[in-house]
Amino acid sequence: MTAYPGMSWDDVVIPTELAEVVDHIDYQRVVMNAGATWDYFAAHYDPKYARNHGHPTIFVNTMHIAGFVDRVVTDWAGPYSRMVRRRIKMLGSIYAGDTMVGRGRVVAKRQEGSRLLVDLTVAVCNQRNELCCPAEVTLQLSG
Repeated sequence: MTAYPGMSWDDVVIPTELAEVVDHIDYQRVVMNAGATWDYFAAHYDPKYARNHGHPTIFVNTMHIAGFVDRVVTDWAGPYSRMVRRRIKMLGSIYAGDTMVGRGRVVAKRQEGSRLLVDLTVAVCNQRNELCCPAEVTLQLSG
C-alpha cells in the first residue's frame, strides 16, 4: 500500500502561498468535460455558436473551473483533505487554446468542534493574467 503525504493542520502557516498550477486547455478537453458533466450548452462544444454570442470560441464550463479550484488546494493539502466549502465568482471565461493558471493562498485556520479547518483564496486566471474566477475555499484537515 502506498502512503501519501498529507498536510497536517498543525503545520499550516498563515499566510502561505500555494504552488501555482498551470493547465493548458485545448478544444478536446473543453468538449470532453462538457460531455462528461452532461452540460450540453452549445458554447461548450460549438465554436460557431460561441462566436455568434460574442465569444472568440468555445469555453470551459463552471464545473471544470470548480474542479480546477479544488485541484489547486488539494495539490497543496494532499489526498486526506476534505473540501467543505467552495465559493466561486465567474468574472470571465477560459477559452479553448487558453492556459488556466491557479494561484492560492492560505488566509486563516480555525477549529470548530472537532473539525480542523483551513480557509484559502484561489485566483483562476488565463495566460494573460486576467482574473477569470476568484474563489474562497475551506478545507478540513486531519490533526
